[in-house]
Amino acid sequence: MREDNDYSAMATAAALAINYRAHIAVASRTPTADYATMIAALGGPTPEQGSDGHAIITDLVARAAPGIRASTAGRFFGWVIGQSHPTGVAADWLTAAWGQNAGNVVAAPAASAVEAVAAGWLLDLLGLPAQASVGFVTGATVANFVCLAAARNEVLRRTGWDVEADGLFGAPPVAVLIGADAHSTVYSALRYLGFGAKRVRTIATDAAGRMKASAFAEALSEQTGPTIAITQAGQINTGVSDPFAEIAPRARDHGTWLHVDGAFGLWARTCAEKAALLAGVEQADSWATDGHKWLQTPYDCGFAIVRNEAAHRRAMEIVASYLPGAGAGERDPSAYVPELSRRARGFATWAMIRQLGRSGIGDLVGRHCRIAAFMAAALSAEDGVTLVCPVELNQFMLCFGPEADIQSDDMTRAVIDQVQTDAIAFIGGASWRGMWVMRVSVTSAATDGAEAETTVAAVLDAFRRVRAR
Repeated sequence: MREDNDYSAMATAAALAINYRAHIAVASRTPTADYATMIAALGGPTPEQGSDGHAIITDLVARAAPGIRASTAGRFFGWVIGQSHPTGVAADWLTAAWGQNAGNVVAAPAASAVEAVAAGWLLDLLGLPAQASVGFVTGATVANFVCLAAARNEVLRRTGWDVEADGLFGAPPVAVLIGADAHSTVYSALRYLGFGAKRVRTIATDAAGRMKASAFAEALSEQTGPTIAITQAGQINTGVSDPFAEIAPRARDHGTWLHVDGAFGLWARTCAEKAALLAGVEQADSWATDGHKWLQTPYDCGFAIVRNEAAHRRAMEIVASYLPGAGAGERDPSAYVPELSRRARGFATWAMIRQLGRSGIGDLVGRHCRIAAFMAAALSAEDGVTLVCPVELNQFMLCFGPEADIQSDDMTRAVIDQVQTDAIAFIGGASWRGMWVMRVSVTSAATDGAEAETTVAAVLDAFRRVRAR
């Protein structure tokens, strides 16, 4: 029996969510409560009796708010995280309210159709082959997994081995070539697929993390069996992309499956100022990217894109007598992802492409790249602050020392800690080439020039106080 307070809880959540977004957009400081504080606030004995929905939601917000990281605000630079744009959030609310399981066309006709439409738009926006298939997954980690599953099975199929039927026991070995500065989630996907993280052939990279085309060619020439090469569009620390125009033709001539981890960098294809950085990327066999980065969708939105739709389907398709198959001209949404039961991710994607349009997405990418260049120049102009690599896209790194040309891991860590404690902006750190750096990511639609200037001032103030200790 339906309770009226169920709808009251929904209305309360909507009101409180809108209030939060309005407040955090103009807040001078952001929440800083840590994990232990949140465990204490949210913990307690297992509830023995049910409670009122309105009261539960109100209490949840009160308890959780101090530990909600302000990743939707304009001064969040900690990781490559989009804003979760209000329009995408609204579509995601409807997705949850509609309760559609995007497992098949009969169970969810609108959810299935919206994925088909959004998939076509994505391929067009990213300049990828129109015949490619798209799986709507949780994010780039699973997108890499799906694409590499299709790659593994297809390169073995070409040797006469049927992975879907016979598994990997006794299968011919598959060589995997990967850049030395690949993202850790690619290695996770390789582990999930039985390749292991240590059996890969690592390809040398330049000072900014680009794969060296000559090193790739040398490694490729030594491979005689089925081979997969993994490249990237947008190195997580520097933003640079591999030289696809040189790598892709070699991979094709060798019969190697070329995969691109393009979690955020692939979106540079939408920006006239930056598209040339990814010249040749369309020649690859598969691509992984996220919607919850530069497309600004809410979380749980990634795309596994595969040129060979049949290979994609063979790796992922789920068949059972009780599951209705797709009819003529229909796209089966579960044929391209690992899950059968899942949320209908296409609605938020469709809404955000409508919200921004081709020009808006390209303008957003260009704006963020210009902001990154501005911030890097303004911060590195200070004596004792060093820009580690030139800014190519939206990512850059800084290290700090007591004076020019003296880098100190301890001081860099101290500056990062001070910035996070001040809570005017959020920026994190990373290890790069044996040193600790401040890593800045500019990806949120909420970030503009004013927010960038405020952040620059906050970082410089934190550095000066740390240096004066």
